[in-house]
Amino acid sequence: MNTDKVVIRRALLGVSDKTGLAEFARVLERHGVEILSTGGTRAALEKAGVRVRAVEDFTGFPEMLDGRVKTLHPRIHGGILARRAEPSHQRQMKEHGIEPIDLVVVNFYPFEQTVAKPGVALDEAIENIDIGGPTLVRAAAKNYADVAVVVDPADYSSLAEELDSSEGAISADTRWRLARKAFARVTAYDCAISNYLGARAEGESAPLGETFSLSLAREQKLRYGENPHQQAALYGNFLDIAEQLHGRELSFNNVVDISSAINLILEFQHEPRAVVAILKHNTPCGVGVADTLKGAWDKAFATDPDSPFGGIIIANRPWDLEFARTVDELFTEVLIGLDYPPEVLEFLRKKKNRRVMRFHPGAIRREEVDLKRVLGGILVQTPDLAIEDPREAKVVTRRKPTEAELRAMAFGIKVCKHIKSNAIAFVAEDRTLAVGGGATSRIDPVYAAREKAARLKVSLHGSVLVSEALFPFPDGPTLAAEAGATAIAQPGGAVRDAEVIEAADRFGLAMVFTGVRHFRH
Repeated sequence: MNTDKVVIRRALLGVSDKTGLAEFARVLERHGVEILSTGGTRAALEKAGVRVRAVEDFTGFPEMLDGRVKTLHPRIHGGILARRAEPSHQRQMKEHGIEPIDLVVVNFYPFEQTVAKPGVALDEAIENIDIGGPTLVRAAAKNYADVAVVVDPADYSSLAEELDSSEGAISADTRWRLARKAFARVTAYDCAISNYLGARAEGESAPLGETFSLSLAREQKLRYGENPHQQAALYGNFLDIAEQLHGRELSFNNVVDISSAINLILEFQHEPRAVVAILKHNTPCGVGVADTLKGAWDKAFATDPDSPFGGIIIANRPWDLEFARTVDELFTEVLIGLDYPPEVLEFLRKKKNRRVMRFHPGAIRREEVDLKRVLGGILVQTPDLAIEDPREAKVVTRRKPTEAELRAMAFGIKVCKHIKSNAIAFVAEDRTLAVGGGATSRIDPVYAAREKAARLKVSLHGSVLVSEALFPFPDGPTLAAEAGATAIAQPGGAVRDAEVIEAADRFGLAMVFTGVRHFRH
């Protein structure tokens, strides 16, 4: 590798995203760089007053085939790929009149954005598959010893500073970094194309086609994994969704818990009142709804005052000082909110290790697939975004649920789908009362929740029981009724449904079958 700085004398610019391009081109112009460009990029630069040489003038060959062939020419690729320190390369360049190109600035046709549009036609998607751009980028990245390549407008500023401080040159370290980023971008682009076409071939609306490819950039190294003897790193755009404002670096388990907390609170995105959820080990241990955050916290905390120690707290609205002072009395790992007024953030920062996060719902793509690693591969599925309305569910008992019970069912369904199976929750219309999850039988979480409620002196009389999966036997509803529940929401569909319904009728319960299961393994 050439460890020396490379002075940039000629650059090729061709981009779809023109953010910041004119300003960067002016920096190149100031350093005497000859700028080559094509099509829309050339027009944009000329409009901005930047002097540009057309690629067809450089190659002596016109653009053709409706712009499909612009830069696919030996004078372009020879100028990029030629090794400057290789005498035979230099001799061949001279023989064929090829001049070196030292900098390639390219980003691709917006394929990902195009196929994200609903109802996009296959022809439109195909026309947004870039050919020349990735070819240029791969060539420049391969020859990073002599050529710099830029695929991200976010790099313009730092590169401009380096050019200004190094008399128009770019260091070997920068070229190496940019080359790695370039290859990663080409890989991600090709993955998107492969996933889309594979899914399209099978008529799927999600990327569940013949192949599944994934390319993510590392966002952050983590101290260790789920346990200290495991290595870990975070990939993707998690930190665009969950922005850290204060505290120690995030751990692997923090990231998992934060993701679960945000997914849970998103179930309440249309709730006008305050919602507070407490999670521990990736599981809700209390959720409350009230007019104020403090009121919602009191309800959530009352579900299980023991588990929140060292847990995660999330709210669906900006935090206020009253809520922050209440939560401050408890040791917590992570606090999450939509925002924090300056005085609240200043108060929360008094504990230096506590992580304070702001989440950005607009950065979340909930339709993205779920992945689970298995031996020899991964399982890919569409996400569980279903939220059933108990008012549309099938009432299977003699007694119909009251309005209050229906509201409690709607609340409980949102919470219960985020509890590890087998899972149940005793709820009121505005709070969890007792939660049971992670059990290997359907009856055990009912026992566990009832016993914890009794120990904590939480009354279950008049509560509603929600189950994320069917009750195979009458024992679950029987135990729920004996604990004080008056209504049940469950998917239904058991072989012994008739016996389960009979038991519910015997205790005067109202029960609905939603027809939707929410297993969480």
